[in-house]
Amino acid sequence: MHTLLAHAADGSWPGPWILLVPLFWLSAVLLVVLVVRRVLWRRGGCGYGWGYGRGADSPLAALGRRYADGEIDADEYRARRAVLTERHDLRGGAK
Repeated sequence: MHTLLAHAADGSWPGPWILLVPLFWLSAVLLVVLVVRRVLWRRGGCGYGWGYGRGADSPLAALGRRYADGEIDADEYRARRAVLTERHDLRGGAK
């Protein structure tokens, strides 16, 4: 009686390492999914609510659009843009 890990007498069974083939394909599919996900993340998604892609405007773009439409004046635009673009250090203070 042959078990899954035993070799046939004529050597036709490829051996126990054949069990690694599903692991290879699983890791290959996982790698492709992770690469595609990372590319979509860096590009801002594909419009399905991931980040600020085509489906949603960035805060700066929305502010610029409000200024272009005349909803806010130049002083308010500059003040809000300064708040959005200021850099923070790790302690939370402005740099």
